[in-house]
Amino acid sequence: MTWIEDPEFAADKPFGPQTLPYGVLVTASGPVVAVRVGKHALPLRGVADSLGPRLSELVGARSLDPLLAAGRARWRELRERLTELVTADRAPAGAELVRTDWHTMVLPFTVADYVDFYSSPHHARNVSRILRRGASELPENWTHLPVGYHGRAGTVRVSGTDVPRPSGQRRTTGDRNPAFGPTRRLDFEAEVGFVCGGETASRVPTEDFAEHCFGVALVNDWSARDLQLWESQPLGPFLAKSFATSIAGWITPLEAFEHARIALPEREHALHDYLAETEPWGLDLSLEVRCNDIVLSRPRFADMAWSPAQQLAHLTVNGATVRPGDLFASGTVSGPAKEERGCLLELTWGGAEPITLDDGEQRTFLQDGDRVTLGGTAPGPDGSVIGLSEVTGTVLSATWR
Repeated sequence: MTWIEDPEFAADKPFGPQTLPYGVLVTASGPVVAVRVGKHALPLRGVADSLGPRLSELVGARSLDPLLAAGRARWRELRERLTELVTADRAPAGAELVRTDWHTMVLPFTVADYVDFYSSPHHARNVSRILRRGASELPENWTHLPVGYHGRAGTVRVSGTDVPRPSGQRRTTGDRNPAFGPTRRLDFEAEVGFVCGGETASRVPTEDFAEHCFGVALVNDWSARDLQLWESQPLGPFLAKSFATSIAGWITPLEAFEHARIALPEREHALHDYLAETEPWGLDLSLEVRCNDIVLSRPRFADMAWSPAQQLAHLTVNGATVRPGDLFASGTVSGPAKEERGCLLELTWGGAEPITLDDGEQRTFLQDGDRVTLGGTAPGPDGSVIGLSEVTGTVLSATWR
């Protein structure tokens, strides 16, 4: 029994009391930190007095920034207290539920740095076959370290924000010189993001991952494949990746995924000590990708070769720091089957095999007006399901030609 009258707020639903993600809603009084309960949200400023003095300042802010900086002990304390409040049979003083679909969401935290990895062996092999003339082997360094690159923190956008088609240089086969203009090969990438917090630190061992990871959110790292192919000679992605990265508005606490943790696949060779895991941090997440509400694929995060704990350890091993607000993403999540591929580059095999939508239209890459939505779930306690809030974005025509 609970005072919250929402059929979606139940233990057998993805956004029941076992999930409780955090977000920031725009209300008449400005942005407020809230926790999602089914199809509703509970703004936390109104119930701050019921949380006690240590927590009230953290939830009374206009973003999650103070909470991210507070550290793991406060994260756990707040989650425990919120669980008590939302599962009680009587509403706490000042509680007021609002519909999540009636309020605009804003980026819930200030993104400090952004790093994107490349950790799916299936994605990496497919990309090699498509872009590197049939090569099927992973790059030599790929099995020894989590390959990644630094992205643009300033172009991370909250779910629901439109994505204008980017422009840049591209060169197709037979062209003597590159052309400039809007990308003709706009793509999505289904990824899982990790929002960092706690004390600023460097050289973070894998066993300290939970001290620095506040929560999990789905990410769409939009990509312009024709720009990427031209500019990645020999360096890595630049304009092709930096124009937009979409993140879900609701951040699910890492603690919610305790029952989703799994061991990574066995490796062919030993890892350096800083990448060894004393406890498993692979995650059994099931994703779904839709274009215009039509399901395109269902990738599984369990197939990834590198865990987020290993990614964070590698990110900081050279002395670089992790700080509150840092965001890193897994890289495209893809599986061995075609229906598990996490981007159109793979699904259409570089444009050579168009896919047909339910309405009969075909796609090789995204068209203006297409809406891409990523969703996901994970196993929770006692057979329940943990929900990963959707991240969505609609493609707009280019604003620069």
